[in-house]
Amino acid sequence: MKRLSLTIVVLLLALFAAVAGFTSGSALAEEAAAPVAAAAPAAAPAPLKIDTGDTAWMIVATAFVMLMSIPGLALFYGGLAKTKDALNTMAMTFVTFCIASLLWVLYGYSFTFYGSGSIIGDASKAFLKGIGPDSISDLAKTIPEYIFIMYQLTFAAITVALASGAYIERMKFSAWILFSVLWMSLVYLPVAHWVWGGGFLAKMGALDFAGGTVVHVNAGIAALVGALILGKRKAKAIIPGNLTLVVTGAGLLWFGWFGFNAGSALGANGLAGAAFINTNTAAAVAALAWMVVEWMHSGKPTVLGLASGAVGGLVAITPAAGFVNITGAIIIGIAAGVVPFYAVAKLKPLLGYDDTLDAFGIHGIGGTLGAILTGVFADPAINSAGKGLLYGNPGQLWIQIVAVLATLAYSAVATLVIFMIIKFTVGLRVDAEEETVGLDETSHGERAYNL
Repeated sequence: MKRLSLTIVVLLLALFAAVAGFTSGSALAEEAAAPVAAAAPAAAPAPLKIDTGDTAWMIVATAFVMLMSIPGLALFYGGLAKTKDALNTMAMTFVTFCIASLLWVLYGYSFTFYGSGSIIGDASKAFLKGIGPDSISDLAKTIPEYIFIMYQLTFAAITVALASGAYIERMKFSAWILFSVLWMSLVYLPVAHWVWGGGFLAKMGALDFAGGTVVHVNAGIAALVGALILGKRKAKAIIPGNLTLVVTGAGLLWFGWFGFNAGSALGANGLAGAAFINTNTAAAVAALAWMVVEWMHSGKPTVLGLASGAVGGLVAITPAAGFVNITGAIIIGIAAGVVPFYAVAKLKPLLGYDDTLDAFGIHGIGGTLGAILTGVFADPAINSAGKGLLYGNPGQLWIQIVAVLATLAYSAVATLVIFMIIKFTVGLRVDAEEETVGLDETSHGERAYNL
């Protein structure tokens, strides 16, 4: 714990130093630019105006996405884990939401959405400097900036938490805390800036309505890399510890995903409606497709398969929700029910990696599938910002592939580096005895079930 404390202190000091340096640099740049602005004043733009309907919807959508983490993902992952590790699994999601909530307002929002850099933003809005109740972001022109900040915070939190599904039942809780701090800062923030904050993928024209590359591809490849480094569990669980919690968690994820996708329209409008119906359709179709292929493969349609298929469909439609028509949503849903199933049932056993809860198989594979198919099915009649292969723009498909490959490569390498840092500071794995007894008792001194 001493090494963990020292490491966190050093990291925080470094982060504060970076914030101070960037802020000073921004102030100097503003001073240097002032004479120019004075010499050639630009015409004042029309003032932005807060819309109460959009604001009300975005407050609700933000709460929906928070619900996806706690309790949605916590219940889904906690139910899939062994009974002796269920509480620890839930705690990983819970603590990550708390960490992300703090880091996002300290510097995460600023480095993601401010600054014109191609790779990362700047610290001009660190600690939400200069933002007040009446502030409005150029990226969300009809709602208070505080609401936009909170909405994006929930995306950052669940992205980090998703990766935990591959690490549970063997990773130290202290290691997970350090991972959450480092991975959010060094991986999530840059990738989110690339796509949504004006970085190089945004400039290329990459389409990602609600997080195909930023969230699912990003977290999915981190899950795979971390699982490979951690190694296999000593006792692999085949049957979920509490399937009723899994189904409850999946239902809450589905419910919350309407905020995730429809909320990404950033207003109460027709685009939100398109994303809403596409999200529900793809999830339902994927659940049915998974059920059918599982029925054919193993002879029985499992409830776990239905839940997994629905989540796979939600993952795959995420980047496309505000770009495709209902036909595109159905096709993406079918693909999301079939391809991730075989990734889980065939690819994982073939390659032998221990992705505990199939975070890579569902999120990594499903997110990649959805991001690429967005480049095929993006319909300008739904959203003029997106035009895919089937509508006369084959170049969009190539841009989507580049976006996926860039995210995969960066996230994989950065995650590897982060795991090496953790390995040589606080260590990665619990010892064999702790793993046998269970992490609920050995890490927290509690039990999920006292029966």
